[in-house]
Amino acid sequence: MQTTSWKMASTVFLFSSLLFSACSQEQKQEQKREIPPLNVQTVTVQKQNIPIWIEYTGTTKSSSKQEVKARVNGILEKVYFKDGAHVRKGQKLFKIEQDEYIANLNEAKAKKAVDEASLRLAIADVNRYQPLVDEGLAPRATLEQYESKKAALKAQIMGDKAKIKKAQIKLDYTIIKAPISGNISARRVDVGNLVGPTEATTLTTIVQDNPLYAYFSTSTKDFYLINKYKEKEKLYAFIEVRNLEHSLRLNGYIDFSNNVVDNLTSTVTMRATIANKDYQVMPGTFVYVNIFLSDKYKFIMISPEVIFNDQLGKYVYTLTKDNKLKRSYIKTDYSNRYYVSVSEGLKDGDRVVVSSLIKLKEKMSVNPTDVTQEQGIQAILKTNNLLPKKI
Repeated sequence: MQTTSWKMASTVFLFSSLLFSACSQEQKQEQKREIPPLNVQTVTVQKQNIPIWIEYTGTTKSSSKQEVKARVNGILEKVYFKDGAHVRKGQKLFKIEQDEYIANLNEAKAKKAVDEASLRLAIADVNRYQPLVDEGLAPRATLEQYESKKAALKAQIMGDKAKIKKAQIKLDYTIIKAPISGNISARRVDVGNLVGPTEATTLTTIVQDNPLYAYFSTSTKDFYLINKYKEKEKLYAFIEVRNLEHSLRLNGYIDFSNNVVDNLTSTVTMRATIANKDYQVMPGTFVYVNIFLSDKYKFIMISPEVIFNDQLGKYVYTLTKDNKLKRSYIKTDYSNRYYVSVSEGLKDGDRVVVSSLIKLKEKMSVNPTDVTQEQGIQAILKTNNLLPKKI
């Protein structure tokens, strides 16, 4: 009897355990079904006029580079600048000893003074002999000699003036000034050395980096597209230096394109002139050059960060009317690091999911919040200063 009772009790306990386990699984499934919808942010797309920017890589170059050399011979007497400093056009850089050139200038001035005194006497002689010759009291040959002397002295004075000017120029050349504004290199000649035009040594070099040039190459296809769709002769542009803690951006415009195609690369060299007022970017820096092409054409644009790829192609997650996720396969055209043009797969009013991307699954219910004002295409343009400015 006890054995039978024990078996009945075990059977009841086992049945109760199975019943409790089944109830627990049902409760878990019910809890799983009751998981709240995922909170996501969405952007509503719309076909609109978008500024088109094309990006290239390039290298900066100084707008001018001048080697400073002496134009007269002499001993270098003084240096007026600090190595590596920024100098202004016309600023004094070097001084060559001046004694010889001052003496030459004074000698030329003295010669002119003597000739001017002789000219005054010749003029007086002509004026004195002219009436006598008119009255037949003096020979005309003597008057002609005085007139000839007068003319010769005038010519000598003209020569004296030229010599004075030449002597003054040479004296001025003893003060060597900066031919352009820019950053100056270290001096290559020390005080006490002989310098001059016959010496091959360059005294220093000045590099002008405001404005700064940025050279880059475009494919022939891009080159023809730029010329076809550009709205202005001078296209607005900016350069970026991204290998810094914070990206550095400087504005400018395109002012040059080469007149031949490189046979080896099938590219055309172009140049952007960039305002570098604070001398933040040095010549030889690797930069990204962005060219504004046009804002007269309408596109549907989205951020490249929301695009997925699988075997069927590119897709984004959009929302159905009942706020469920849907894969929308798209075709893209123009793109850059800020936005991508969608030619097929999206239409005006579609809501594209832009957050929680790694958690998304098709047909998942979500709780959307519209952030078009904060993260839509217009916000991207404004945040990244992609609205073109007037040149």
